[in-house]
Amino acid sequence: MLSIPLSTLGWIIVKAREFDVKDVDTDDEHEDTENPLGVLEDRADDPTEEELTSWINDMTNRQQAELVALFWLGRDDGDTADFAELVEQALREQSKGTARYLLGSPLLGDYLEEGLERMGIDTSEVESALG
Repeated sequence: MLSIPLSTLGWIIVKAREFDVKDVDTDDEHEDTENPLGVLEDRADDPTEEELTSWINDMTNRQQAELVALFWLGRDDGDTADFAELVEQALREQSKGTARYLLGSPLLGDYLEEGLERMGIDTSEVESALG
C-alpha cells in the first residue's frame, strides 16, 4: 500500500493542476494587481513549480517512487497488479530529477488521481483529507 499520506497526495494533485493550467506570460510590463488574470500566467516569480518541486524533493525515495508509479498507473502504463513492480522500477530509475520528470509531464494531477482510482482509493477521500 501507499506510504504517502492522502493529504500530501491531495495537495500535490491540486498544485499540479494549478501548474498545468498556466498560460504563457503575456504582459511583463504590468504588475499582477493590474491584471486579474495574471495569476493564470506562467511567470518567473510564480511559486507553484517551486512549491511542488520542494514537496516532491522532501519525500523519501520510496514515496517518490510510489508517486511515479501512481503517475504511470494513471497513464495506463501498467496494471494495479503490477504496482509493486512499478514502484521497484521507479526506484531503479530514480535520480534527483523526479520532480522535474513529473512536472514535465502534462496532466500530472489527472494521472495521479486516475492512478489512485485504479488502486481502489476513493478520490473523495483525498479531497476530504485536504479539508
